[in-house]
Amino acid sequence: MNNDLQTAVLRLPQTVRDWDLVAKFLAFRKEIFVDHKGWPIFHTDELEFDNYDGGFDPVYIVAHRGRDVVGGLRLKRTDGRFGSGSVTYSYMIRDAWLGLLPGLPQNLCAVEPPVSTSVWEMTRFVAAREPEVVEALLLAANDFLFTESADECLFLGSRAFPRLARMLGWDVQLMGEVVGNDDGRFVAFRCPVMDPATALTKCRGLDRLLGREMPGRLPILS
Repeated sequence: MNNDLQTAVLRLPQTVRDWDLVAKFLAFRKEIFVDHKGWPIFHTDELEFDNYDGGFDPVYIVAHRGRDVVGGLRLKRTDGRFGSGSVTYSYMIRDAWLGLLPGLPQNLCAVEPPVSTSVWEMTRFVAAREPEVVEALLLAANDFLFTESADECLFLGSRAFPRLARMLGWDVQLMGEVVGNDDGRFVAFRCPVMDPATALTKCRGLDRLLGREMPGRLPILS
């Protein structure tokens, strides 16, 4: 596969000169989640975005070749707060559990989701067909979280994603039962952040594990 694949860690104001990659990632999300999957989520003609793209310091990991985006994800620390008036938002899993997100079931977690400077949430993961794109995004996200002294990352995704994480050697802990809505069935789970060298060793089997079974696009997470 092409060896010019790169990943960028993007957050304001540090990486404002590369913010075109975030705009292209939002367009990529609109293509997959709205145009392909038909999810009834907010979007413009070109972009898909939500409250969590603003608010408290979102971080984006974007995979790209040149300036062409081929995948990405969003990270938010779980202790952040944003909003005005009587409603204050934090992160997607917790806000769903609190009943602040009508499209998501409240029972996706068995106990109250954590609030911590050392716990982050990953959402809006989407990648092109190549397994190397998925691998690059997961490794880059783990590396970033490790440098931020994070202990855990929370995920909200399809039932396939925790199985994949286990196959790659991550210690997956389900946060609740499999739940569903009109968009499908999904589950909340958590994984520890690993030392980057350990994560690299475990991820090297991803191409063999996924083989040719990946769809044209892989919207694993919400």
